[in-house]
Amino acid sequence: MTIVIIEDEVKTAKALGQLIFSIRPDAQILSYIQSVDGAVTYLSENDQPDLIFMDIQLADGLCFEIFKNVEVLSPVVFCTAFDDYAIEAFKSNGIDYILKPFSRESIAQAIKKAGELKNFFQRNKKALPDFDYLLTRSGEYTGKSSFLVFKNNKYMTVQTENIAYFFIKNETPTIMSFDKSEYQITQSLDEVHKLLSPNQFFRINRQYLVNFTAIRETEHYFSRKLIVKLTVPTEEKLLVGKDKATAFLNWLENR
Repeated sequence: MTIVIIEDEVKTAKALGQLIFSIRPDAQILSYIQSVDGAVTYLSENDQPDLIFMDIQLADGLCFEIFKNVEVLSPVVFCTAFDDYAIEAFKSNGIDYILKPFSRESIAQAIKKAGELKNFFQRNKKALPDFDYLLTRSGEYTGKSSFLVFKNNKYMTVQTENIAYFFIKNETPTIMSFDKSEYQITQSLDEVHKLLSPNQFFRINRQYLVNFTAIRETEHYFSRKLIVKLTVPTEEKLLVGKDKATAFLNWLENR
């Protein structure tokens, strides 16, 4: 069985690969892919695998964009860190999913189902879900509405709509609100990213996760990078690397 894993977190992808090998030692993982663009390129230029494991939220957008740019004939097991309405949509269309964190049992069941449905998509293209519809519906996901924080010896909640950005300060994940108040949080930025609406927040770089509402302007910078200026100033320049620049501009345009 040939497999492609589309997952933006390298450690998660490798862990998934190890679980797959423990279940199917004969499996061949053809590629680990981290982005929508990378997946489109790979699937356009190579023979499609027997099975694809695909994270829903990738480094440069939602995975449904892949289906808008290339014909996917392989069975797909969707992976997600949150249990939202899209899961039932996938399941009702005969496509399996795995809820993170992965378990050996869930992966084994998905592989078994893929074996039973070999060549399913080639024979039954009408069974493919309406990805335009799912993409639109996913855009409606509002994400986590508030965060519990502890400050001045008391617990309080900060509404997500009042958060300008999340960032790393002195190695600690921190909230910066629009009124310039700071709150330390226990979740990593990776964890926070998966809790937020991908329509409202973008991971600028490893240090910053910004709210669209907080963005004042964006300019070209050296080496095909972008510099982002917010309504709530930051201590350092906010730079978007050239690998994310196109995805970021598309996000700004297509909200």
